[in-house]
Amino acid sequence: MSGRRKNRRNYIMAVVSMKQLLEAGVHFGHQTRRWNPKMARFIFTERNGIYIIDLQKTVKKMDEAYNFARDLAAEGGKILFVGTKKQAQECIKNEAERCGMFFVNERWLGGMLTNFQTIEKRVRRLKALEKQAEDGVFDVLPKKEVTLLRHEMEKLRKYLGGIKEMKKVPDALFIIDPKKEEIAVAEARKLHIPIIATVDTNCDPDMIEYPIPANDDAIRAVKLLTGKIADAVLEGRQGESMDGEDNTELGDYNNDEQIGDAA
Repeated sequence: MSGRRKNRRNYIMAVVSMKQLLEAGVHFGHQTRRWNPKMARFIFTERNGIYIIDLQKTVKKMDEAYNFARDLAAEGGKILFVGTKKQAQECIKNEAERCGMFFVNERWLGGMLTNFQTIEKRVRRLKALEKQAEDGVFDVLPKKEVTLLRHEMEKLRKYLGGIKEMKKVPDALFIIDPKKEEIAVAEARKLHIPIIATVDTNCDPDMIEYPIPANDDAIRAVKLLTGKIADAVLEGRQGESMDGEDNTELGDYNNDEQIGDAA
């Protein structure tokens, strides 16, 4: 029975509905002068100097990304959620925590993957400082020294708090705006770590194993897609479907009509 349900998800049911994508503004790309020609296959049309993303492609690619994330999580794999742009920071943190994964939402520190041993040392330092604070060590130290230690602890927590329990490099990355997170992309590719990422019309989808064509500037779009990847992780780990009521079959909409209504 579970096998039949899995096949239904993989081949019939869409993870996200056209209505959800349109309401979140996922279809709005960048201005036509700011584009990457490699995104041409994911562009539906151009309206008023703005590229409109082909949401049929988004639905299909979202399904592929969801299935990959779900199956990876079911095997015990770990996904690092990455999004440091303002629109993504809160959502990346909340959704990663909701599904029990790791996150980077402030700044990608060079070497987070390729020099993980050094990052581990900084994480150990963070944990040591937190333990000292918890055990009351700060209470008996000179005020000036405590101020410096607290500043160090908060800085480490800001940049490394989301990966504090990450024991090894992750099995995959989920990235909002790979153009902005180009260092993270380069490090993952160097280590052959697969990447799931939203790709707006100015991105290079060929750098991503599981590209999801989408607006990466609208908060609602970022929340919707990040939430779906978190749902995939939860489904994989718990064996429970996270389907909503609005899931739709792949052929149940006319792309041009619905985009016209929402634009």
